[in-house]
Amino acid sequence: MGFNCGIVGLPNVGKSTLFNALTATVAAQAANYPFCTIEPNIGRVAVPDRRLEVLAEIGKSAKIVPTSLEFVDIAGLVRGASKGEGLGNQFLANIREVDAIVHVLRCFEDDDVTHVEGSVDPIRDAETVETELMLADLDSLQKRLPALQKKAKGNDRNAAADVALMEPILAVLEAGRPARTAIAAADAEAAKRLNLLTAKPVLYVCNVEEASAATGNAQSARVAEMAVREGAAYVVVSAAIEAEVSQLPEADRAGFLTDLGLTDSGLDRVIRAGYGLLGLITYFTVGPKETRAWTIVRGTKAPGAAGVIHGDFERGFIAAETVAYEDYVAGKGEAGAREAGKLRVEGRDYVVKDGDVLLFRFNV
Repeated sequence: MGFNCGIVGLPNVGKSTLFNALTATVAAQAANYPFCTIEPNIGRVAVPDRRLEVLAEIGKSAKIVPTSLEFVDIAGLVRGASKGEGLGNQFLANIREVDAIVHVLRCFEDDDVTHVEGSVDPIRDAETVETELMLADLDSLQKRLPALQKKAKGNDRNAAADVALMEPILAVLEAGRPARTAIAAADAEAAKRLNLLTAKPVLYVCNVEEASAATGNAQSARVAEMAVREGAAYVVVSAAIEAEVSQLPEADRAGFLTDLGLTDSGLDRVIRAGYGLLGLITYFTVGPKETRAWTIVRGTKAPGAAGVIHGDFERGFIAAETVAYEDYVAGKGEAGAREAGKLRVEGRDYVVKDGDVLLFRFNV
């Protein structure tokens, strides 16, 4: 089960610099002119989790396999992108199927880096991009809805259900509000099929100057207030610092960050915020060959968690031997946890918890 985030923003806000840092590559060209990102860049990044090393040491595992998130970086959007301005809505199609939107906002002043709007105002920039996403969604629904309405009048039940879902969303888009404001919790899964850009959860990334990386600045504070009002998530990073960190040897990164007053990297903060935004948790499998992290949605039951490893595990699920991370560590492994009475055998209705160490029993 893969999870991915689409990175959006105006040109020259630091999107591609952040992408480079997140993926520790130079796959996305970062240059000081609009539309330097010509093709969508896709990168998978390991999710940092200190628990993996602890478990691997206890389990004497030959290797560690972290879980990962995928980031999709597209060209900078401008006013009129939904109608083809700039590089147009061809790039919006590349992020229709992502799970969440990472919206990079420029929160730093630099006369050497041009701004397509002529001044730095992250709230205005957020509204500009959100408007283009809403217009793209509006156009998508307006094209699809008439045919479905016609089918619904012919007693097509599936079409009628789609119409009932889409009409309220269309109404809020026409009123200038994002699709997510019209989607009830009960309809969330069905709405995902529509692939609407403004139905996706949003993480605002405030790109600040190096001196403000630890505390943020006045502009990032404005974004924080906006995020709270919208129920969105936000993090403060300095893409320039992250670019430097990504080029350092692993052993030197912690000291570099500490010297800047940072306790962790921007990557860690973005990943944690993205996980929280998508409601994701991690469980582990431990053995002599490998210790591996697996990502599931919070609330997933044991058979569904088993299915992330292989479909046969879910189809033939019998039970899950379960130990909480803390109990596994305290018992120095499965045997100690069993002796302490901390290993449980859970059935189909067990809801997997973050940090569970699992061994699945199955039969196919």
